Amino acid sequence: MHAITIPEPGGPDALVWGEVPDPVPGEGEVLVEVVASAVNRADLLQRQGFYDPPPGASPYPGLECAGRITALGPGVAGWAVGDEVCALLAGGGYAERVAVPSGQLLPVPEGLDLATAAALPEVTATVWSNVFMISHLRPGETVLLHGGASGIGTMAIQLAKAVGARVAVTAGGPDKLARCAELGADILIDYREQDFVEEIRKATDGAGADVILDIVGAKYLERNVKALAVNGRLAVIGLQGGAKGELNLGALLSKRAAVTATSLRARPLAEKASIVAAVREHVWPLIAAGQVRPIVDRTFPMEQAADAHRALESGTHIGKVLLLTS
Repeated sequence: MHAITIPEPGGPDALVWGEVPDPVPGEGEVLVEVVASAVNRADLLQRQGFYDPPPGASPYPGLECAGRITALGPGVAGWAVGDEVCALLAGGGYAERVAVPSGQLLPVPEGLDLATAAALPEVTATVWSNVFMISHLRPGETVLLHGGASGIGTMAIQLAKAVGARVAVTAGGPDKLARCAELGADILIDYREQDFVEEIRKATDGAGADVILDIVGAKYLERNVKALAVNGRLAVIGLQGGAKGELNLGALLSKRAAVTATSLRARPLAEKASIVAAVREHVWPLIAAGQVRPIVDRTFPMEQAADAHRALESGTHIGKVLLLTS
């Protein structure tokens, strides 16, 4: 088969489309013929040599895909050859075929085409696990989403609105904020021109945000704590603004607030399967009902993954960037 390999870390041109051995499904795995994969920030880090796959995972980038099951490994139940699926991966999505633990498979939601389903697994699993399973966002609460126009952000806006929360977003520029508003965001903050701490305070009569989903990390840590409400929950899922920050524990104590930090890729299979099952139970019906949809900005042929990485790095996209095998 063909896959995108990374012979040497570097810029987008480090991605090479070449022949590699076919994967073989192991115990509890299925083989998926890939129709589409999606580009995530983690893929950019892996290409640069900063984010190696977990032990035993495929060496090729790609944390999600959609396609058709072509073979079943030993011990797989509930799935059949020919099923159209999308899947959460630890790696290997940038390829013609990938072996997937069956607990990380999802059926293609009703009303959605197969390729577009590749935009769902990573964002839905990340948002549902952090905003709802860990941070317990409730109806009537205010959630602040940094990077509201990103793949994570566009999905989080829709899911938060679906459960009856009030949604604040940060994004760069009026065009991105307008798209966030179209998806349901109530409070629009241009991080280039406005202080999100002050804007959240004004919008909530001084109370602050009950939940903050943060992709920035160290650069925003102190300000995020200031923006939290009493009993607020800060969920850090990215480090685009650095990994080391200083935390005022006194400020955290005074608000009885909590800070969590999670990643998805290296979690044990059982944890991933639990998250995927929760996504199927809670998110899939919303997609089937048309309340939630993946936002796809543009698509590229798989062999042009370098151009897709450049598109993501440019910061001009809204939602997801997909790679298609045909």
